[in-house]
Amino acid sequence: METVGKALRNWKIHALALALSVVAELIGGKTFDVGPAKLVLVPMFYSFILGAVISLPKMKLLSMDDMMQVSSLVGVTFFLLMARYGTLVGPSFWKVVHSAPALLLQEFGNLGTALLGVPFAVLLGLRREAVGAAFSNARESSVALVGEKYGIDSPEGLGVMGVYITGTVFGALFCSFMSSIIASTISWFSPQALAMACGTGSASMMTTSLAPLVAMFPDLKEELTALAASSNMLSGLDGIYMSVFIGLPMTEFLVRLCGVKDAPSKPGAQK
Repeated sequence: METVGKALRNWKIHALALALSVVAELIGGKTFDVGPAKLVLVPMFYSFILGAVISLPKMKLLSMDDMMQVSSLVGVTFFLLMARYGTLVGPSFWKVVHSAPALLLQEFGNLGTALLGVPFAVLLGLRREAVGAAFSNARESSVALVGEKYGIDSPEGLGVMGVYITGTVFGALFCSFMSSIIASTISWFSPQALAMACGTGSASMMTTSLAPLVAMFPDLKEELTALAASSNMLSGLDGIYMSVFIGLPMTEFLVRLCGVKDAPSKPGAQK
């Protein structure tokens, strides 16, 4: 709380945030043809890039203390963002209810991280690390689950922390690219289905993956936002149960199937 208090009183980071937002909005959304696909760059993308640039030590605009203070405000700003999304769910309430079976069943799609991730992880040389790295999209609840079950200093803990850090740095940008490319190249996915897929339990990833869809289908903005926000909320609620009862056991099986016979780690065993 002390760090948050300092951040709220730090005029420099607020001025820089305002300046970056203004510059990003002035640039506006841009669409580029990339082969058969369309790549949609939205203002949030520019803010990520500009923020990374001004945080470089050579720029001498932000100290390490400033960046620690900024990071403490991320959660606060996402509370405001999700509250805003919540106001859009109400007007589209019956559309969300009508899509409830699809919203619930699409949670099984999150298991695709294990099906795709485990073979690649093992191929790249990971062993027990593949369990933590591939059973989910490795957000906060996943880190807590792995820490409780295996220990955060275990190989499984190293795997989930590696993906967590990578996702924090590159995840939002990756989701933005994937969303725009899939929406422009695969016609048999409806905009509503793509919006539901944006909700993986991460507010930042959901926001950046939703933005290109809203830019491509502006007439469906409220409906797509409501579906994405509802999906994200459900992923946060039932995602931990999906991981405990299906995701982790399935990942353990796949890791053994790929030839890794090491025994699972136990909390406190790594010293």
